[in-house]
Amino acid sequence: MAVKDGYKFEDLEIGMSHESAHTITEKDIDLFAEVSGDRNPLHMDDEYAKGTVFGARIAHGALTASYISGILGNHLPGPGAVFTGFSMRFKRPVFIGSNVIVRAEVSELQARGNKVTLAVSCKVDGKAAITGEAVVMVPGRDAKS
Repeated sequence: MAVKDGYKFEDLEIGMSHESAHTITEKDIDLFAEVSGDRNPLHMDDEYAKGTVFGARIAHGALTASYISGILGNHLPGPGAVFTGFSMRFKRPVFIGSNVIVRAEVSELQARGNKVTLAVSCKVDGKAAITGEAVVMVPGRDAKS
């Protein structure tokens, strides 16, 4: 399989997984705020954030969750995968400088519609920051290009 082609539904197995790592930078937060329009001072203003329960600025939850999309679209299942569902729970904040370990693991295969369910997570220092489930449609071998 060439990475640019992604996995075909028939090539996937329960338990297949992929992990990636990302260090959250101030630039990431600035760029995400620019793209999303979310300029909540909890993410953007040091003085404001110091007065919150977190004591410092935190990354946007959606920024951290977007790393899951990177795995699904680029690695597992990869190019051709289409999101059809995504549920997640935010467990703890992610701070600037945090190293986030992102994981997706195939947990269910449904031949009708070539649907794949993956357990997904983002962890910092071994503790879950995000847990959830993603459902994607994946092309089969007989899919027209």
